[in-house]
Amino acid sequence: MNPPVKNLFADVPASSAQEDFLTLMQTDHIRVERIVSHGQCSPKDFWYDQPEDEWVLLVQGKAVLQFADESTVALNAGDHLLIPRHIKHRVEKTSADAIWLAVHHV
Repeated sequence: MNPPVKNLFADVPASSAQEDFLTLMQTDHIRVERIVSHGQCSPKDFWYDQPEDEWVLLVQGKAVLQFADESTVALNAGDHLLIPRHIKHRVEKTSADAIWLAVHHV
């Protein structure tokens, strides 16, 4: 029996007031999720401070991440980076068509 083939772009929600998070795969040590952004950003003064490393790939669109040291990283489709655990960061800006692939691992 062949495993089912799925598509990252299937069932992408239409424009929404909130980001859409979909877990694609999860084990005890890794979680892979698709994140669809529609121009959202992190709330003012909010910082992600995650207990696991996070590798992110911007599959589509544009985004800007900000780090606690006030540095920023502009991302275009195809760009990816590793955010080590406990590195405070936030989403400063996303385009209305941004789709991310995030891999969280311990």
